[in-house]
Amino acid sequence: MTIETYRDAWGIPHLRASSARELARAQGRVTAHDRAWQLEVERHRAQGTSASFLGAEALSWDVFARRARLDDTARRCFATLERRDPETADWVRAYVDGVNEGLPNGAGRAPEFARAGLAPGRWQPWTPLAVWLGTHILFAGFPAKLWRERAIRHLGPEAVGLFATDGPGTAGSNGWLVTGDRTDMGHALIAGDPHRFIEAPGVYQQIHLSCPEFDVVGLAVPGVPGIAHFGHTGTVAWAITNAMADYQDLYRERLRRTGAGIEALGPDGTWHRATRHTETVHIAGEAPIEIELVETPRGPVIAGGPEGLEAIAARPPENADAFRRATRMPADNPAPNSSPPPAISPVGTSERRSGRSAEPGPVRGRGDAEGGDVPPGPRASGGESRAGGAGGSEDPADGAAEALALRYPPRVTEDLGFSALLPLLRSRTVADIDTALDAWTEPVNVVQAADTAGGTLHRVAGHVPRRAEANRLKPVPAWQPGHEWHGAHETPYARPATENGIAVMANARGLAAPLGVEFAPPHRAARIRALLDARPTWSADGMPAIHTDTHLGSAAALLDRLAALTGLSPAAAALRDRLLAWDRRMAADSTDAAAYAAVRSAVVRRLAAHPVFAPLTEPPAYPDVLLPWLALVPRVGHALEHLLRAGDLYGIDRAAAVHGALEEVAAAPPTGPWSATHRLAPWTALRPVPRPGTDGPGLAGDHDCVLCTSAVPGLTDRTARGPAARYVWDLADRANSRWVVPFGADGVPGAAHHRDQLPLWTAGELVPVVTDWTRLTPEPMDEPEETQETEESDD
Repeated sequence: MTIETYRDAWGIPHLRASSARELARAQGRVTAHDRAWQLEVERHRAQGTSASFLGAEALSWDVFARRARLDDTARRCFATLERRDPETADWVRAYVDGVNEGLPNGAGRAPEFARAGLAPGRWQPWTPLAVWLGTHILFAGFPAKLWRERAIRHLGPEAVGLFATDGPGTAGSNGWLVTGDRTDMGHALIAGDPHRFIEAPGVYQQIHLSCPEFDVVGLAVPGVPGIAHFGHTGTVAWAITNAMADYQDLYRERLRRTGAGIEALGPDGTWHRATRHTETVHIAGEAPIEIELVETPRGPVIAGGPEGLEAIAARPPENADAFRRATRMPADNPAPNSSPPPAISPVGTSERRSGRSAEPGPVRGRGDAEGGDVPPGPRASGGESRAGGAGGSEDPADGAAEALALRYPPRVTEDLGFSALLPLLRSRTVADIDTALDAWTEPVNVVQAADTAGGTLHRVAGHVPRRAEANRLKPVPAWQPGHEWHGAHETPYARPATENGIAVMANARGLAAPLGVEFAPPHRAARIRALLDARPTWSADGMPAIHTDTHLGSAAALLDRLAALTGLSPAAAALRDRLLAWDRRMAADSTDAAAYAAVRSAVVRRLAAHPVFAPLTEPPAYPDVLLPWLALVPRVGHALEHLLRAGDLYGIDRAAAVHGALEEVAAAPPTGPWSATHRLAPWTALRPVPRPGTDGPGLAGDHDCVLCTSAVPGLTDRTARGPAARYVWDLADRANSRWVVPFGADGVPGAAHHRDQLPLWTAGELVPVVTDWTRLTPEPMDEPEETQETEESDD
């Protein structure tokens, strides 16, 4: 057995081993050394035990993770993996062995363990699967179905199209492929940047894995073996973006408690036994709570139960407070040029958690598929109706109460797609990548790949169930037939893979359109293609200019409204003229960009404050973890382009709203450039210790720029989401590739490589990929300390 660990000048680990199994063990050990705190946070989050050391702020997520049965699903998937693919199961076990070997020393380096009073635990063979599932369970944005249902109920079916994210709304990642006949070196280039919630430590780990079977550089997910999303084997490279597919369903269940347990009303009109048990959730500094876990034939119940939806919240009073935070209205809002603290936002690829949620995914411009009982036009009532099922009232006919069940593919198929991971590492051609991705399950991705022989690939990978259109739009009644799953959709391909030597993926409607409901606006994809078409050939050196492009394609709707205004004060007229002359670039040093953002936020707040939207500001009876998707102000902010261009908006005088917003900002304009308020606000599991001068760096870009650093118009200029990494894969010479992450390779605060890439990331620069072992520094591996025989008590 031989394992060698090297580091480059940026502290990035380069690992060599005598076999793929030993290499996985080495990857687990080095990850535990560099990211022990991150690994343990992810393990506890997947188990639903993070509140035991993070406190009540983590409770809503823990309750959701347990009710959704994330850890149990991972166990089932691993058991199936052992039966179907014992080699991969053994490879995952080796990674877990390495993590357990490295955790004691890694935890000794990380000060967070002492701050939280947490001792490192022991990973189980299925823990990497649980981490993967916990990281991506919200990627498809199933809570957006609750928003659509609510908007339809209060505003009518047309609200679905008005608030659709195609103009604008969710965003995800950028990726582009340039074939060899469009590059200076005659071989393909693949470049891009995944947009996720920015976390510290980062969600991606730069790593180099080498053994006799393969030699791969790429971006790994800490806690998961191999390189899943972005990699370069020397002869073939691949990258992904979120396909924006809809592959999870919500069912409204009718449940009743009987002497023998709990029953759910099925589509056959009869009552069927649901499984149930109770678990205790421990909370640091507070008394533990007991929760009841229920699962129907559709899936686990994530909200409600036999007592109805109003009994769902572990902390009912906090439900209203959390919703008010997420829907902060003008009276609570800071001045336009101030810098409020980070707020809950429903926009995130990546992504995924309470307070850093996945991207919300509203709808294509179409009405309600089951809207026969929903009259058109806005509703004025503030309460939720029993017909929509958000009020939790009992049905007088059968004594049942309502609940919400989640159906997601791995819970049904017992497959998380881990059988794709080793074949990806072993790939030599795009055909190998294509074959490997046939085993991919979730998240559903658009993939691009190229090899040194000139082959290219552009396809969707993942499992999207076939079912009724209504399932894709909103929660459906479990007691009515017609909402079952029937196999899976075929995977779409782009043939040929490129057009004029270029392929672009940026979460917009396109290749994956048959699999989704709504997609990102077309602005980023169109801008990337326009930039690439502007030059006949490209080199790796030119890619950062595309990564960092700040042109804001969605600005036209508001600027057109400004151009039509009359009767302005002199100050407002001057501001209007200034914005109409603006180059529409959200540059960090641009005072015009700051002024535009201030006017945009003021318009959002004025629209959201209109009485017609008042019912959408009432706290719904859902767990806190789902509330970001239901927040009105972010919904208005990210649908502003549609709302301003619609023929009518429920009688709202949009010209008056824009007029008033312009006058408001003209009276108190921003005093600095865009970067003064548009600052990075990364998520950390523990609140950082306040220190002078530690505010996040000022950023360029905006939600619909290629440089997608997403603020929440109307709520905050700060960004919690942006490029979680940048990469350029050069097929002519892998050593000419480059990459960068927001912080650094080491997750330990104060370490030399903890934040050394942040200045480069902020400036749009990249770090060279080093593959020459003679240019690397060997590092002795720590002797593993004695590991615990049993897991510490999570409860």
